[in-house]
Amino acid sequence: MVSKRFIISLIFLTTACVPAITPAVETQLISVYATPATQPWLADIFACAPPATVIRVADSLANADISLRLGEPDLLTTPAFQIDSEEVLVVTHRQSPVQNMTVGEVRELFAGQGDPSVQVWVYAAGEDVQGVFEQAVMQGRSVTSLARLVISPQHMSDVLNNEPDTVGILPRHWKVGDSRFVYTIPDVPVLALVDSQPQGAIHEVIACLQK
Repeated sequence: MVSKRFIISLIFLTTACVPAITPAVETQLISVYATPATQPWLADIFACAPPATVIRVADSLANADISLRLGEPDLLTTPAFQIDSEEVLVVTHRQSPVQNMTVGEVRELFAGQGDPSVQVWVYAAGEDVQGVFEQAVMQGRSVTSLARLVISPQHMSDVLNNEPDTVGILPRHWKVGDSRFVYTIPDVPVLALVDSQPQGAIHEVIACLQK
């Protein structure tokens, strides 16, 4: 006959062997859009992701929880946080005759009043790096209609490294190869923009970026 004490001990041992159920941790998705000029900071975004957070690179500003850009937009209506600073450079091919320039000389060159043998390259009007350049250098004057367009800082870097007698605009992070810079726009803010005051994982990511 099985004793009562044995049955109680068996029940205790069986219960003790049942593993504790850990509550499921809900994964949070954060979508991030970076302008072409700010793509080097995407690595920092991924490094700052808290546990159980997935970072997705968005293909447009409209689909992003956080958006990165250089400089302040013309109309800023949502919270913005500076996470770093950048220099925007006027860069030439190594063989270009263009040497160190003043802001006035840069303005004249990009307005089409400089050395006609030098080909000027710029970005589309809506690009953040182009906006920084026009605000800091052009000051209301138009870029020459003879300027040629690039689609990204990588494209600009390729042009300036491979084609003599060219001058263009590059964020410092994108300057590679044998090109050289002749003018610097310093202390351009790198901004993280959100639709509303950040909460939860978004707050943690931005706080981490600002450290």
